Amino acid sequence: MILWLDSETRSRCDLRARGPYNYARDASTEILCLAYAFDDEEVDIWMPGQPFPQRVSDHFANGGQIRVHNAAFDRLILWYVLCPDLDLPEPALEQFYCTAAQARSNCAPGSLEDVGRFAGASMKKDHRGAQLVRKCCVPPFKHTEQDLQDLFEYCRQDVRAMRAVSKGMRDLSADELADYHVNERINDRGVLVDVDLCHAAMRYSEAERVEIEARVVELTEGMVTSVRSPKMRAWVLDRLGPEARKLAKSFKGGEPKDSIDKTVRANLLAMENPDEVPSVVSEVIQCADDLWASSTAKFSRLASLADAEDQRIRGAFVFAGGAATGRASSYGAQVHNFPRKAAKKPADLRHALVRGHSVVPAYGPRVTDVLKSMLRPALVPAPGKQFVVADWSAIEGRVNPWLANSPAGEKKLDIFRERLDPYKVNAAATYGVAYEAVTDDQRQVGKVQELALGFGGSIGAFSAMGRVYGVRFDEPQARRIVDAWRRANPWAVAFWQALENAYMSAMRHRGHEFSAGRVTYVYDGQHLWYMLPSGRVLCYPYAKFEGEHLTYAKAAWKPAADATEWPRARLWSGLACENVTQASAHDILRAALRQVPDVVLHVHDEIVVETADPDAAKVELERMMTTPPAWATGLPLAVEAKVMSVYGK
Repeated sequence: MILWLDSETRSRCDLRARGPYNYARDASTEILCLAYAFDDEEVDIWMPGQPFPQRVSDHFANGGQIRVHNAAFDRLILWYVLCPDLDLPEPALEQFYCTAAQARSNCAPGSLEDVGRFAGASMKKDHRGAQLVRKCCVPPFKHTEQDLQDLFEYCRQDVRAMRAVSKGMRDLSADELADYHVNERINDRGVLVDVDLCHAAMRYSEAERVEIEARVVELTEGMVTSVRSPKMRAWVLDRLGPEARKLAKSFKGGEPKDSIDKTVRANLLAMENPDEVPSVVSEVIQCADDLWASSTAKFSRLASLADAEDQRIRGAFVFAGGAATGRASSYGAQVHNFPRKAAKKPADLRHALVRGHSVVPAYGPRVTDVLKSMLRPALVPAPGKQFVVADWSAIEGRVNPWLANSPAGEKKLDIFRERLDPYKVNAAATYGVAYEAVTDDQRQVGKVQELALGFGGSIGAFSAMGRVYGVRFDEPQARRIVDAWRRANPWAVAFWQALENAYMSAMRHRGHEFSAGRVTYVYDGQHLWYMLPSGRVLCYPYAKFEGEHLTYAKAAWKPAADATEWPRARLWSGLACENVTQASAHDILRAALRQVPDVVLHVHDEIVVETADPDAAKVELERMMTTPPAWATGLPLAVEAKVMSVYGK
């Protein structure tokens, strides 16, 4: 028997700022109502002051499944508010089934409102529910009795909607549900935050912001008073040369658009051509980059989310938050977006920051750079413990040829089995020199080849990645380098083509399976599904042909206000290759997380353990992470593990 459940609460704790863990534990948090239904029965509602329904209490005690949308929030409310207040049995973590995680695992949006629109229901948003929450649940609680009754009815309706959405899509598999529970245990464990460091960083960042804004006014002769205004973008674009203007084009939904986003700014700053990017414009772009990349918000968020008692942040990871692959994403603390580069001497730098000493140029060229380097070190182990930080070496570069499952792919894997440097192997093939004779500059080219070309990338991808790593060639040279990599990696081109043949054939032969390497596609008349070697399935929702192209509804894109259909994306061979590779690499992570105790963080291909015995934990972590699961036999894995006193790189 399934118990479908939703609650409405109110509190003087700011949920957005403090997060669900602090919210649920706050003394002012109270339940307004609990809507529930068993299986397909009508939805009932319980309100404080009424006898609590015995069937629900018995379900809690007997280990019955509880399905909730965004289950973590209601689980915490049950654990810290309802059950203690009414002396009810506390349901175990393993009883909770999150229908938002179910939606995301089926490549749909996690929002209950959005998933209905995604499936073709009315595209018009209904804001009445949000208005009722603001009036009834957020101070100063300016609601009428009728508002409360309307809120209760919305709570009932959310249970009906959740049940309909959940029953209309594929259930989580046993492995997926177990992995969801692993993720929630990591969220519950949390990680300790250096709150004093966060507050010190916020003071430095505010001083830096004032200086940056003043410098922009000076450089633009008063034409731009805020780098966050539309005038900023126009001022920059009007002063760029023709080639630089091309770099300032981005594409959203296939349409060109002028932009000075993070990628554009990096490309413009890398040009070093005063005819294209005049020095004054370059400095303004740098000011904007410094301000927009400011770590103030991240440090402030960490401090706000920290538990008042133990200063740990919890709930940082969203299970299956990544569209199309099911990879985890980060919420609240946003640890997935922390810069990988950490301060070389974090203890010394922390000492300087907390005491208000000068940190430029001793620790970096700008305050912004210094603060960014301390985001990772702001996460620390508990007293008496240390971190063991381990990440897989070139995991996607290994998984990709392994998925191809071809003789040529095995030759690529032999490079890893023989512990050779794949970047030097690329360079040796490209430049026709011996492996031992590859220079550092040539190896850098080989690195860009490996990172840019594995998922169908060509000259554009190579040039864009090259700018990041300081590798620049004109178009004919770039073409020769791309062609050289493809000749040396024939498995890649063949795999891209095989993937395209498989998913196109599946679309044209409904209900029939077509495989490419270790990946299998099938079209059910609505969604294009693909099965990974792990047994996990993902899909391209509502796939269809539009002219010569195959398109699908992209869950990660939000519709415009006047949209009548959910935004669609085009599937092509490089994207298909990237998706199956990243998804399978994530399956390796999931398999490891099931076995590894005391995990406090997992960031893409990295696992962080908090332990009192770091040497033993390091050995065991390396063993588990280099032993592929049974479904990945033959995949060579390598891990780099370090013991750290703060989180770093």
